Amino acid sequence: MTSLLDENALGSLAGELGQGLLPGAVVWLEGELGAGKTTFARSLVRSLGVTGPAQSPTYALVHHYDGRRGPVYHVDCYRLRSPEEARDLDWETLLTGDALLIEWPERAGAWAPRPTHRIRLAHTSDPALRRLELA
Repeated sequence: MTSLLDENALGSLAGELGQGLLPGAVVWLEGELGAGKTTFARSLVRSLGVTGPAQSPTYALVHHYDGRRGPVYHVDCYRLRSPEEARDLDWETLLTGDALLIEWPERAGAWAPRPTHRIRLAHTSDPALRRLELA
């Protein structure tokens, strides 16, 4: 499925996806800088019952949130200089949560767990819209 969405529609779609996620879901968020990955992640974690602010984990690499069904982990691999650095992330623990969201999963290489959902976001010629591909 490919769609053109503004920020509100992007958030709504993320919320719908979150409502339907099965426990243990692994969601890959792919796309260039500023394409809406973190915006999508914020709406998705809210739909999983996270009540506090969802922030970009770019500098911390991993954020842990308490959702209504259990922990929700949000990983941002953007700052990894090589896939080998992903080895140090505690993937076993991250996979025990209700959901694991991974931004820039390609930077983790083979260390990134296989996705149950793959979201690709891209800029469009209209700065208010993003192209979203859901696989």
